[in-house]
Amino acid sequence: MRIIVYPHDLAVGGSQINAIDLAAAVRDLGHHVFVYGIPGPLVGHIANRGLPFIAAPAMQYRPAPQRIAHLQATSRREHIDVIHGYEWPPCLDAYFGAHLIGRVGLTCTVLSMAVSPLVPRSVPLLMGTEDLADSARHAGHRSVSVLEPPIDVEADHPRIDGSAVRASLGLGADEQLVVTVSRLAVDLKLDALERAIAAVGAIAGRRPVRLLIVGGGEAERHLRSRAADVDAACGRQVVHFAGEQLDPRAYYAAADVVVGMGSSALRAMAIGRPVVVQGEHGFSLACEPSTFDTFLRQGFWGIGDDGPIDPLVADLDRLLHDSALRAELGEFGRRSVVDRFALRHAALRLEAHYADLAEQPAARRPLDVATTAGRAAAAELRLHDPRRQRLLARQRKLRLTT
Repeated sequence: MRIIVYPHDLAVGGSQINAIDLAAAVRDLGHHVFVYGIPGPLVGHIANRGLPFIAAPAMQYRPAPQRIAHLQATSRREHIDVIHGYEWPPCLDAYFGAHLIGRVGLTCTVLSMAVSPLVPRSVPLLMGTEDLADSARHAGHRSVSVLEPPIDVEADHPRIDGSAVRASLGLGADEQLVVTVSRLAVDLKLDALERAIAAVGAIAGRRPVRLLIVGGGEAERHLRSRAADVDAACGRQVVHFAGEQLDPRAYYAAADVVVGMGSSALRAMAIGRPVVVQGEHGFSLACEPSTFDTFLRQGFWGIGDDGPIDPLVADLDRLLHDSALRAELGEFGRRSVVDRFALRHAALRLEAHYADLAEQPAARRPLDVATTAGRAAAAELRLHDPRRQRLLARQRKLRLTT
């Protein structure tokens, strides 16, 4: 088969890296796989994976007529059988051209916490969790499957050496390190990062522990300010920033405990580190045998009740205090990821999914087309409304100044 994989962007992020790694794994099964997208930092990762990259024209609007036409022409030139879009903008770029006109098979992965109403109900969906799949079915989507975030368990393994990272921080023999690897973004991430800083700060008064934040983004200045407050209260540097890292494996390996969400939590588990999973509105929960089924259902993420940081502090305290428990949960996490989330298993399932799409002609449902076009047009008008843009800018500024 000849396949185009189209991530929603090529900034450094877990879902984008998953899309590229899956593309390479499907290629390794004997197929021709291209990655399509607007050039970004992950173009180098695509090249390292040996995948051909096709640059998309950068356009302000989504879906963009020029990109729709370009993707359709590319699909025709390369004799593409299937396009795999990630999230709704790539899905619509493929839907209105290559799929409806060129009759190319189309599937869409949704890893967001809800399915956008802009995703056509006739397009087969791949959801990241069982809960999301149920929500998509209830919303009327006709074909919904679950494909959990894949982890390259050959590349992410417990033998990775994190000693150089610990040495670079000047950690003493009795000091412990909590690590989080995340985009430093306002949306979805800021609350969890602020709580991680506050929780480690609360523990640092009675235990020699530090926090290392790995990642970059618009919230970095704000988070550095929060970290400076913690450092001042503790009378020493507690919080460190490593910046954005295309290969964060050594940072995971350096940790005594990792806090994070999504594929970042899974990568830490593959490397054999105990994990406390975070989410929005104060959600946090250690990943262990008693909680694993919860994460299988809802994903390695959650929504809390905006309560205090006490549960996060308690889990970190418990894990930092007990080296035997850390070792036990590290082994449990590694075993669980290998058994359930290994990249090759996901690639084989995806290969079968692609084969089904390639054998079926693209469905042309006039009502679906008209409804999707109307919703997309309305969404773009709202997105580019100057009043809405000013309101969103004020909201984001307020979140970074409070």
